[in-house]
Amino acid sequence: MTLDIRGSLKNTRINTNYYVVIDELLSNAIDSYLIRKDAEDNAPSFEVYFSIELFNKDLADQSHDLKISCTDNGAGLGDEQMKAFVTKDTSYKDDLKISGIGQCKGSGRIQFLHYFSKLKIQSTFLSGGGYKLRSLNVDSNKKEIDEDSFQTSISQDQEMVTTITLDVIKSEVYEKIFLGKNLYAEFSPEALKSHVLISCLQRLVSLKERLGEFSIRFKTTLGENSSESELTFEELPIPTSEELLNIYYHDIYGNILSSFESFTITHYQLDKDQYNLKSNTIALCAKSSIVENITKRYLKTKTLENNPVNNHYHILLVESQYLNENVNEQRDAFNLPQDNAEESSFLSSMLSFSEIYSEIDDVIIRMIEPPDWDRQDIVRNVKNRYGISAEMISEANVRITYGDTEEKVVKRVLSSYQDKIIKDTSEIFDIREKIESSDPSSDKFREKINELAWKYTSSIKSVDMANLSQLVVRRTAILQILQLAINTNLNIQNLSEGNRRKDEEIIHNIFFPMRTDSIESEDHDIWILNEEYQYFDYIASDIALSKITWEDGSNLFADDIDDELSKILQINYQNNSSKRPDIAIFSKEGSAIIIEFKAPNVSMDAHIGDLMEYSQLLAAKSNGKLKKFYGYLIGKTVNVNRLTGYKRFPSNRGWFNTEDIIEHSSGQRLGELYSEILYYDDVVDRANKRLEVYKKRLNLHT
Repeated sequence: MTLDIRGSLKNTRINTNYYVVIDELLSNAIDSYLIRKDAEDNAPSFEVYFSIELFNKDLADQSHDLKISCTDNGAGLGDEQMKAFVTKDTSYKDDLKISGIGQCKGSGRIQFLHYFSKLKIQSTFLSGGGYKLRSLNVDSNKKEIDEDSFQTSISQDQEMVTTITLDVIKSEVYEKIFLGKNLYAEFSPEALKSHVLISCLQRLVSLKERLGEFSIRFKTTLGENSSESELTFEELPIPTSEELLNIYYHDIYGNILSSFESFTITHYQLDKDQYNLKSNTIALCAKSSIVENITKRYLKTKTLENNPVNNHYHILLVESQYLNENVNEQRDAFNLPQDNAEESSFLSSMLSFSEIYSEIDDVIIRMIEPPDWDRQDIVRNVKNRYGISAEMISEANVRITYGDTEEKVVKRVLSSYQDKIIKDTSEIFDIREKIESSDPSSDKFREKINELAWKYTSSIKSVDMANLSQLVVRRTAILQILQLAINTNLNIQNLSEGNRRKDEEIIHNIFFPMRTDSIESEDHDIWILNEEYQYFDYIASDIALSKITWEDGSNLFADDIDDELSKILQINYQNNSSKRPDIAIFSKEGSAIIIEFKAPNVSMDAHIGDLMEYSQLLAAKSNGKLKKFYGYLIGKTVNVNRLTGYKRFPSNRGWFNTEDIIEHSSGQRLGELYSEILYYDDVVDRANKRLEVYKKRLNLHT
């Protein structure tokens, strides 16, 4: 039998976990010991010793190379083991029928040859009542290994000991995997002990009685510096809990079948003061060893992943015979489909990752969640800050787990809605195309019509919920900003003494951008005052009124309106000749809304006449087009003793008045002005009450 080195390297992919050589050396050592233990009742306890030697790659280079030696007291490299070594896809261990021994195809030694340029084995084993020494030396020039490659002689030692030495990392592997890494730190005794404890934990625990009072020692040397560490049987933790799950197969229609695969989740909690670990670990395992780390799925930030939870590191290991059978040859991944719905009919007969996760997720989350963590806190914060209700989270099938932030939950919910909207829209488009190409007199035509109707109906909710939640979130933010501006608590209102604040301008811009109109700026928040105003035909904010035109191109006002407005204002207010109504809103039905904002420190009673003067001029210069006027004077302070003719609202929040608009030279009635004097706080409160209607629609009402 011959092992083709180049062919094996070509056909067996390299495992990019650089601890793979440590794992394979330890796994082989345990297997060798179990073979000895099976044949020798009084075998000593299992012992293995790792010696890591680091040396400079060259005189000018500060980077290091590795030499790894592993010495164990297993059965050694006897004749059967030697035959298995030179057989690529060996079934040697499978046929031993020794409980706990690792079933494999012999790919571990191929990883040795992937990583290192030199492989050396020296093994003392018992054969025919005496001890023999068998050795092997392989370097990068060797093409094949057969039984003649081994040297066998009588051993002078009377002890079963095997040492495997790997030396000089291959240059291409160093560039791909080790470049930039601190090998002294990565292969320190403590780092190796921590890695072995986690990666081989389940196997060591299951074999604890058979391995005896085992010892796994590590020594790392760099020049004259060396350090050591040891993992003993006494340090193995006891499982905190273990849960068995049966995961059922489904047919192509999603129906549950009677066949299932059994999975076991074992949970260890390790005291942070007793175990010097780098992180928590949640992993899928095969043959009692970690294959795929899935910690990030449950601990979604590096901080959570790398730090104790409730003063404990958590190790959760998922095992199944199904995973054992579907691990790849390198034992660094599984040959499983991600989602059966997206795979071929052949793969759909397999359990997919999505099916496995759907069953194990809740169990794992329950095991790692701190007792004081409350999922409902996230739900409440998402509702209050972003307008996403618990029902929306559920409908979007978003799972909230320990470590989730409000932002991540919102993104997943909105992304789910967006995907559904896109899918629904695409399906509607496809149905439309079929309708357009069908015969209206055929039965199929009406079937497609019904299908389209149902598709529209089913998509309305997701579209509505997504759009409505965005509206609630946006409007809530606008009202929060307005309240801050009213109370002069915005950062831009915090000015040093001597600088003039522009409070009125700030408030104005929140409602509607200054010096623009609704043609130029469609994005505004005039809804704060009244929902229906945003649907009026034209909104002007502090711009020339003579420029306003209807759709037919005719001017709303006479050309001299701006000059006349300037005369009035210049008479009333010094240095205010360019002032216009803060916001003027017009409709073709002959209505106009005039809005005047006053800075929080300006009393509104001094400006009561402004609304009437504006209304008189606009009515006169509109050539009869405008007759109904609504005026709003909004501020923070007012002298109520000067509010002649105004009545207080029944709610005691603001005042109102209705007056005829008279052209005084002729006594002609031009129209009617309904005006309100309001506090900013009341405007915000009224807007919030209207917003509550939308929140109820989203089940966000508290």
